[in-house]
Amino acid sequence: MFFPKKVKAQRITVMIGLLLALASAIVLLVKVKSDGVQSITLGSWAPPYGITMVSDMLSVLLVTSSLIIALFVVWYSFTSIGEDREKAFYYPAIMFMLTGVNGAFTTGDIFNMFVFFEVLLMSSYVLIVLGGEKGQLRESIKYILVNIVSSSLFVITVGYLYSVVGTLNMADISIKLAEIGQAGIITVIAVLFLIVFGIKGAIFPLFFWLPGSYAAPPMPILALFGALLTKVGVYAIIRTYTLFFTTDIGFTHELLMIISILTIIVGCIGALAYFDVKQIIIYNIVIAVGVILFGASIMNENGMLGSMFYLIHDILIKGALFLLIGIVIKLTGTSDLRKMGGLMKRYPALAWSYLIAAFGLAGIPPLSGFLGKLLIVQGGLENGHIWQSIFILASSLVVLLSVIRIFIYAFWGEEKVVQEISPKTYRHLLAPAICLVAITVLYGVGSEFVVPFMKDATTVLLDPSVYTDAVFKGVK
Repeated sequence: MFFPKKVKAQRITVMIGLLLALASAIVLLVKVKSDGVQSITLGSWAPPYGITMVSDMLSVLLVTSSLIIALFVVWYSFTSIGEDREKAFYYPAIMFMLTGVNGAFTTGDIFNMFVFFEVLLMSSYVLIVLGGEKGQLRESIKYILVNIVSSSLFVITVGYLYSVVGTLNMADISIKLAEIGQAGIITVIAVLFLIVFGIKGAIFPLFFWLPGSYAAPPMPILALFGALLTKVGVYAIIRTYTLFFTTDIGFTHELLMIISILTIIVGCIGALAYFDVKQIIIYNIVIAVGVILFGASIMNENGMLGSMFYLIHDILIKGALFLLIGIVIKLTGTSDLRKMGGLMKRYPALAWSYLIAAFGLAGIPPLSGFLGKLLIVQGGLENGHIWQSIFILASSLVVLLSVIRIFIYAFWGEEKVVQEISPKTYRHLLAPAICLVAITVLYGVGSEFVVPFMKDATTVLLDPSVYTDAVFKGVK
């Protein structure tokens, strides 16, 4: 922020900052793996009076994933975003957004979660209008209005919850609600939280703002939004629905399951209906949100384990896909599939990278989307949700069809209009995208090494006492 006109200094600072943050996240990940859930209550107040920050395996995996995505998006931005935007506080906005995202993942206080949501939203308001193009300004009004309504409802719902339990500490809420047991007011509050976080996470029917708003900004910003922002809403639903809204599972989690299936249906229709590459991948975000929440709604080990795998997979694969289609749009000068063709001849590395990422998204074994979806289906079948599980499998075919359509239109056939970009620019755009695709491949092929981490995350979600004991340890 102190040298807005010195682009090179900003780039160096932001990369150093992200690398240090990623290193500290990995250290924390190792610490949580060896010593269990870590918590700190700020200002040395005893919980539940102070604001608690909690790192369990789920939150620390998400923090690490968000920093990996940010690192590659920033690297990609050096070549693609343009100096005008870079001089308009582009990098500070990304760093503030990451502060909000990682704060929301790590907080152990429900009101503090609202505060971190606002930090990431304020930063996203800056990013969505950066450059001031007509489409950006039009879509930003809708985006801001929806989030103002959502944030207002969030505060009201937190107020309702506080009036019932008299605390904002999430571990304390969990203990108090378990003591109260099944009560109508708790179910109402649970549904209100589902609406609040559902708007952020783009579940059916609250996703209406997403396709237009995400397609408006430049590709690096779209990659960051698509990979991270909906996942904060999804994380908040999973966290609240496993930690404290467990008194009326027959209603709340059944509702979550129905909504997740409807979300997948709408996402599938959108992914097949459009010829715009941005919209196809954006609707695939909606499908993924439905799949993750379906796994979480089952509330058994395989379902939850699958959701954890799929959540991290989706952050990485969506980031990679958006970076790759950004190069396609740069080369063709359009996002309309019908005006593309024949890129395979000149750009084989781009074509094969896209195909691997597309297969990973659809869940072709042994790539990263396969294991998560397999475990979710297995969890569904174990709990007797047979047709829902078949539906999840069928949605994979729709995902495959939607992304292969991009491959066929853009890379096969006769070469159509290709805008000349220098080999150096092409290499600088392709390098971060290929690195990200390679990480997703390793995540899938090396899933055996990831399983212990995912199991730790699942244990905390299915047994809230692990979380509450870590927060209240040493408190008499």
